[in-house]
Amino acid sequence: MLWLAVFVCVLLAIATRQTAGFRTAQRVRELREERMALEARRADLERRIRVGSSRQVLIPIAERRLGLHQPSDSEFVLFTVPSAGRP
Repeated sequence: MLWLAVFVCVLLAIATRQTAGFRTAQRVRELREERMALEARRADLERRIRVGSSRQVLIPIAERRLGLHQPSDSEFVLFTVPSAGRP
């Protein structure tokens, strides 16, 4: 009779361990799916940042909101910086 109790306890332990393993595997699968979704979102946000910081987007915004414009060739002024060795 003792062997029957031991056998039932072993079966219960195995069933409990397998149940915990299945739950852990399911949680790992859910976390992987969440990670893939977050990586896709990150890639989309990085793409949107690249597009938003491009000259095609920033120049019209700077012209419209700040009143800036693209300088013409006559508006460029080059400054020469004297070298440290010359007085």
